[in-house]
Amino acid sequence: MAGIAVCPGSFDPITYGHLDIIRRGAKVFDMVYVSVMNNSAKNPLFTVEERIHLIKEVTKDLPNVKVDEHSGLLVDYAKAVNANAILRGLRAVSDFEYEMQITSMNRVLNEEIETFFIMTNNQYSFLSSSIVKEVAKYNGNISTLVPPIVEKELKQKFKR
Repeated sequence: MAGIAVCPGSFDPITYGHLDIIRRGAKVFDMVYVSVMNNSAKNPLFTVEERIHLIKEVTKDLPNVKVDEHSGLLVDYAKAVNANAILRGLRAVSDFEYEMQITSMNRVLNEEIETFFIMTNNQYSFLSSSIVKEVAKYNGNISTLVPPIVEKELKQKFKR
């Protein structure tokens, strides 16, 4: 095991792709803080509180995973929880350029915190919260994309 990691994201909602990265990170790090970040560029479907609740429910079997929120700089949050690592998932080459920019900026802000990338499981390489919400909005089958509690909550959100 290798210290403390922060796994940030908007998680709107959490998908099996996110969960795959969190579970695999929990095998490597002593502690993983899943930090629900407030992304001002996004218009979330779920409140921060709802997202935290869903993440806690689907990670309750992982004793070394804690769920939290943060609205400032990720490196400040990482420092506050004594993390030495940021854990990120990569789905495709298209993610790499964005992630490289963010990682480079984080290194400028705090060179003590390393970023670790985990390639997503191939079965989730296409998956994003946006796609899940779009399919759920039109009553499509999302049972293989999100945990049952998330599917239930999405159906509630899109109930007409």
